[in-house]
Amino acid sequence: MTTKLDDFIPYQLSTASNAVSDLIAQEYKSRFGLKIPEWRVMAVLGDHGASTQRYLVESTLMDKVTVNRAVKTLADRKLIDRTPNDADGRSHHLQLSATGVDLYQQIMPAAEAMEKKIMAVFAAEEIEQLSGFLAKVRKSADAISSK
Repeated sequence: MTTKLDDFIPYQLSTASNAVSDLIAQEYKSRFGLKIPEWRVMAVLGDHGASTQRYLVESTLMDKVTVNRAVKTLADRKLIDRTPNDADGRSHHLQLSATGVDLYQQIMPAAEAMEKKIMAVFAAEEIEQLSGFLAKVRKSADAISSK
């Protein structure tokens, strides 16, 4: 029996996201000893370069406490370096350390392989469409939340 909830797109997005995140979390934890928040911080730093915690919160949509814990764990593992932010004495610039870059370069092929496995159910054109649809959903949600 199909319930109304099964047809509710936000619910579908949430459960699909959770299923993918759980799958990826198992992979990153077992292979690299990273939890999802730690990986997200590393991914942003690997893609964007030096960033502040505020930028990490904004770009990952994780709360401040989660980002702070992930940064602390990564710093303790010497995967990121912290340097004072001259423009704002209360914050730091965070960037991947040499060890962090090495790990990031190992993780990216694994992440891309997992993406390929997950997306194997789609044709290339469908993947492009899905990416475009998700971008539109994100843009719409951002516009609504900024009102």
